[in-house]
Amino acid sequence: MRLILIFILFPTLVFGQKNTAINLATYMQAQVDVNNFSGTVLVTRNNTVLLEKAYGLADYEWNISNTIDTKYSLASVTKQFTATAILQLVDKKQISLNDKLSMFFPDFPKGDSISIHLLLCHMSGLQMDYDELYLNKVAIKQEEVKSHVIQKDILSQDDALKYIEKKTLLFSPGTNTAYSNIGYYLLARIIEKVSNKSYADYLKTNIFDKCGMSNSGVITNDELIKKKARNYIKSEGKYLNNPYINWEFNIGHDGIYSTVEDLALWDKALYGTAILSADMKKLMFTSYNDQNWGYGFMINPFYNHGHQLVAHDGGFFGAMTSLNRYTDDKLFITVLSNNQSLSHIIAYGLSAIVFKKDVELPYKHFQAQIDTSIFEKYVGKYGDNIEILKIDGKLYYNSVEIELIPESKTKFFRADNNDRTIEFIQDKLGAFSSIIITKGGVKEFIKKNIP
Repeated sequence: MRLILIFILFPTLVFGQKNTAINLATYMQAQVDVNNFSGTVLVTRNNTVLLEKAYGLADYEWNISNTIDTKYSLASVTKQFTATAILQLVDKKQISLNDKLSMFFPDFPKGDSISIHLLLCHMSGLQMDYDELYLNKVAIKQEEVKSHVIQKDILSQDDALKYIEKKTLLFSPGTNTAYSNIGYYLLARIIEKVSNKSYADYLKTNIFDKCGMSNSGVITNDELIKKKARNYIKSEGKYLNNPYINWEFNIGHDGIYSTVEDLALWDKALYGTAILSADMKKLMFTSYNDQNWGYGFMINPFYNHGHQLVAHDGGFFGAMTSLNRYTDDKLFITVLSNNQSLSHIIAYGLSAIVFKKDVELPYKHFQAQIDTSIFEKYVGKYGDNIEILKIDGKLYYNSVEIELIPESKTKFFRADNNDRTIEFIQDKLGAFSSIIITKGGVKEFIKKNIP
């Protein structure tokens, strides 16, 4: 039986009936060797482990390796736990999805137009973030809040709320969709107000303990968390420590830590009703807008390979995370990284391997010297979302922020992400009328739009 065919330039996995686990391991080792992936990966199907392995370092300075039970900051994967807590309170009739923000924060601007439902599915109109509070980026003027310096022992949660209240809405609540960390921070505050418990205590009692997730919790500024990976960002080709984060205010949308095995327990629990009733799960896994947002999850996003998928990714400095539940296939994939590795792209490639798609292994990209006059033939719009631009003799993907670097006359890699390539395909008439987009090794054929 052929397990793997490796070509000199672009190695691609080829599938038999029993080699999925081997192909998954081969793909991940290539991600380590080529892209320096650091983190832990778990792939299970029908409760059978196909791949479970840790790679890279939990601590670069002490050369400590990641392990299966390494704990990672989940970034925005946190949101599904916040949504679950809210739905538990709804199921207990302690709150309603129609309750307005003004019920909990009477002075919040337009609070009487922002429901819990709109907060959950990112239709509140609230801005994306308030990271200047928890990153200490700026000082806050005294007239805006009681304190003028952002420090844990000076700035209170009420001060943070007053600061957030100053941010103008992006649109009238319910009329559009915009992803909002602010919305989920407010949901965490609502959980605390209704339950009379801290956000961390509520989740521990009502979710983590019930699921047996003994290696999960909420990060604080002071607590020592055993076996938690440190996070690293990449800048100018080298890794640096993450900036300081004040976890007092970085909750609801972020703040949870966990392991791959705890997240597998979480996945299993969501198939039952011990954590959420069938009615509440139906609400959670319904798409409410054109961006496919349910409550704390995306519902059948465009990268679902044609299979039923609920998923969420996270990214905040070094923490890059991805949680994917292909519910009809009983397939669970989670990728947790502590060095800014592109977990969502890797998870996309892993799921394609399980679904027996051809997947190109990561490889080293090298810039080729070519005649740039051919770029003019590549310019144009492809499909619904891609435009190839030529500016000052260079080729760009959608904007000048993403340059395409040639590795051959027809194939290019993105300057911002080597794991994403574009190949221009010539038709029988000699025109370049289509492209092959490769993301995480998965190929997509897209035709050029005819003017």
